[in-house]
Amino acid sequence: MISVRGLTKRYGPTLALDKLSFEVRPGVVTGFLGPNGAGKSTALRIILGLHHPTAGEALIRGRPYARMRRPMHEVGAVLDADAAHPGRTAAQHLVCLARSNGIGRGRVAAVLEQVGLAEVAHRRVGGFSLGMRQRLGIAAALLGDPAVVLLDEPANGLDAAGIRWIRSTLRSLAAQGRTVLLSSHLMGEMALTADHLLVIGRGRLIADASPAQLRARAERDVLVRSPRPAELARLLTSLGASVTPDGAGALVAAGVDAAAIGDAAAAAAIPLHGLTPRGATLEEVYLEMTGDAAGYRALPEEAARR
Repeated sequence: MISVRGLTKRYGPTLALDKLSFEVRPGVVTGFLGPNGAGKSTALRIILGLHHPTAGEALIRGRPYARMRRPMHEVGAVLDADAAHPGRTAAQHLVCLARSNGIGRGRVAAVLEQVGLAEVAHRRVGGFSLGMRQRLGIAAALLGDPAVVLLDEPANGLDAAGIRWIRSTLRSLAAQGRTVLLSSHLMGEMALTADHLLVIGRGRLIADASPAQLRARAERDVLVRSPRPAELARLLTSLGASVTPDGAGALVAAGVDAAAIGDAAAAAAIPLHGLTPRGATLEEVYLEMTGDAAGYRALPEEAARR
């Protein structure tokens, strides 16, 4: 498990992390979200011992990363897809890492095969596309068969097949009981991949919940279709719902759930031809939660034109 306790980090007058605390449990894919400047990269770097906190601590399996004798056997991480020297081949890059942690060459061949780079193992990294460099970084993270995996924006540069591959890989690692922490700005992909979400803003924890729990916080409405819309509208209003037509012959009811609408319509003998609960997407919930925490804001198009 990854444990972050009261983590504070200052860079001169700038407060990057403000008493940040959370836990990342094994067996699930945990998504790490936040707007630019929220402190995600700083937190990840402190977890991996690259930065020192001003206060608090970050532990992996009960210890700081710096105290691990052969860290690649315990933690695999990708923070930068360009970490490999462009003059080395993919195989040379992984062999160097393997030797530093007492890992055999056989494992190098295995991870190159796993990430789909076996055929280009002896090509120089400088000629790789961004997607290929991402795959090489993931190969390096998996080299020591670690129990903990941390990935920062691993889907950047991947095509559709590559994104599907990284999604299935992360879910497979979690299913094996490993701890997986994934940072990404791709809300649609996070909704498909993550079992649990940590959302931070301005260095503080905003939410610690599952995607379904976050979506449940947003206001929902129900799209209802009936051949007797006027009667149905009066019925829904009597239930305390706010009712508006959608312009296509249906009604939009807010403030009452689909089950209550169905039960009331059945009791009043009003036929229903459609009953569709509508909730916010993860992206909509995320943007609403982090709106006040965004460090960088672009002008709306109309204001920019003015």
